Amino acid sequence: MIFLFCLLPVLVFCQTPQTSAATEEQQLENNTASNTDAENEDDGYQQQMQYFIKHPINLNVADENDLQQLKILQPLQIQNLLKYRDILGKLIHIYELQAVPGWDIALIKKIQPYIFAGNDVEITTTLGKRMTGGEHSFLIRMSQTIERSKGFLNDTAAAAGYQGSPQKIWVRYKYQYKNLLQYGVAGEKDAGEQFFKGSQKQGFDFYSAHFFARNIGIMKALALGDFTVNLGQGLVQWQSLAFKKSSGVMSIKREEAVLRPYNSAGEINFHRGAGLTLAKNKWAATVFISYRKLDANFIADTSQTQQDFISSLQTSGYHRTKSEFDDKGVQKQLSAGGNLSFGNNTFHIGLNGTQYKFSLPLIKSGDPYNLYAISGKSFSNYSVDYSYTFKNMHIFGEAATTQALTKAFVAGALVSAAPEVDISFLYRNISKRYQSLYTNAFTENTYPGNEKGFYTGLSVRRANIWQLNAYADFYKFPWLKFRVDAPSNGADYLIQLNYTPNKKVEVYSSFRNETKGINSSQGQPMLGQVTLQHKQIWRTQFSSKLNSLVVLSCRFELLWLDAKTTNEEQGFLTYINFLYKSTAVPLTTNIRLQHFETNSYNSRIYAYENDVLYSFAIPVFYDKGYRYYININYDVNKKISFWMKWDQTIYNNKTLIGSGLDEIKGNKKSGIKLQLLYKF
Repeated sequence: MIFLFCLLPVLVFCQTPQTSAATEEQQLENNTASNTDAENEDDGYQQQMQYFIKHPINLNVADENDLQQLKILQPLQIQNLLKYRDILGKLIHIYELQAVPGWDIALIKKIQPYIFAGNDVEITTTLGKRMTGGEHSFLIRMSQTIERSKGFLNDTAAAAGYQGSPQKIWVRYKYQYKNLLQYGVAGEKDAGEQFFKGSQKQGFDFYSAHFFARNIGIMKALALGDFTVNLGQGLVQWQSLAFKKSSGVMSIKREEAVLRPYNSAGEINFHRGAGLTLAKNKWAATVFISYRKLDANFIADTSQTQQDFISSLQTSGYHRTKSEFDDKGVQKQLSAGGNLSFGNNTFHIGLNGTQYKFSLPLIKSGDPYNLYAISGKSFSNYSVDYSYTFKNMHIFGEAATTQALTKAFVAGALVSAAPEVDISFLYRNISKRYQSLYTNAFTENTYPGNEKGFYTGLSVRRANIWQLNAYADFYKFPWLKFRVDAPSNGADYLIQLNYTPNKKVEVYSSFRNETKGINSSQGQPMLGQVTLQHKQIWRTQFSSKLNSLVVLSCRFELLWLDAKTTNEEQGFLTYINFLYKSTAVPLTTNIRLQHFETNSYNSRIYAYENDVLYSFAIPVFYDKGYRYYININYDVNKKISFWMKWDQTIYNNKTLIGSGLDEIKGNKKSGIKLQLLYKF
């Protein structure tokens, strides 16, 4: 019944095609699925795109860095636009972009909310105008799980339970003038952490402050406080959002400014100190220095050497219990590095380097897969990255090494084989001994290391209505991994067909097959036998604008898991999503009804959810149950906006949800999130 209800609107309309944000949702889901420990609280990209909606980029003056921030355009499309502008001058209208090689109607409509073609060519502004002509904003967000977990019960709170209240609070003040100046402060308290009492008498558990300025003479960027650093293709350093494999088969190159401001809730992936970028003509140089206290597992050495050490770095950011608070800030990290680059619109070469020093040595457990893990009190990474555009081909890559001369290499190419055909290639060869911190390259592993592989993607479009995207990725791991007690290999394939008959309807159907090595007997004290695990996922999603007020979307997803480690498993998820935007009052409502059913956590399924502004959620679903949520946005006036999200998951046969201190008695888990934004 749901299938027929969702299919009916697809057959109704026939107008101009339009591309939706489905690819971005898939990219975020894949990022979460491939790294379940990763933070998803960096909302810098969401802030940036929302700002561009109200303050769009002027294509007549935008440079390569400005266009890269959209994370929509491919390098060839950017280069072709810059060449077109140099030869023919300013754009008269954005639909003139159809004359730019590699640009079509679908791309123009996708990027249209964030750009314009105007005569505003103001490049320099006075310091006074930057400091007073911008926009102030104050945001406060509060969320809470309604059911009380084991950690908040009276019989555990006094001992090993959570010491604080169940509310999560996030507060941020920010000032921004165009893309030239921004500064602000933020504070966060996680659920279970104390607030202005006990171990947190200073208030929030996490504070952040930043000041970031651009384009002041030869000074292209100045960062003070918290900021991120992005170098090359992510082998040495990459702290901003970056995507890996998805239906966006051409999005394989890392592109971002070297320095970026940071003012998000994530407590791990950023630097704290100062950074500076100077540029003149074809040269640019960046330097940064940072000092931070990191959470870590501290081990007091009771042997004769009396040398304390760190067994691992903590990345959760939680300080809810006494043991978690004892790990807070015990490791001190001093880091420094930089970049020197030379290039123009078609050619680029850069030298990159980072150096880290710790106050206590890092000594990981003696498990075999940790043989080549980072150890000691200091280490460094260095690399050379390059890119070159020749006619319809763009090549890029990075060659990196450590102080021990262990090597890593990534090389790729993007080719426009025909007006409606694009091809991508990427090869990586990363030594099992190569190690790095705060990195995010285009690899199968979460972090670059112990991997060799080759990826190729194909995108074919037909009349802006049909689009076929496919990729194949082959890889092997020369050394052991966590839960993989032998060298192994794997392969990943995806094919997706998109159908956009008009601007009101979009349908896509994808099939993904993944084969990867995994231990055949988990939890055994000895090394286990490695076998291949096969996972297949088929998904179909519909989206239709029923009228000027209502948008309907539906998803159907099936998963098959076949491995000797477990019995054969299956998973199923379906949802129907309604988006209503009133024209009578400034009210937007989003409602989702969802059903899921899997055999266990091994056959889990992830699904992107709409959330309050600057936020998104990607819950994991397993076992059997239902979920619904309602998301409401009301604009009180031009300055004040309010959001509320209520969600609830109901399991069919569960009496306990979660584990450890997060365990909830019963079969329901409910959450509420409130957010207020004031702009002045």
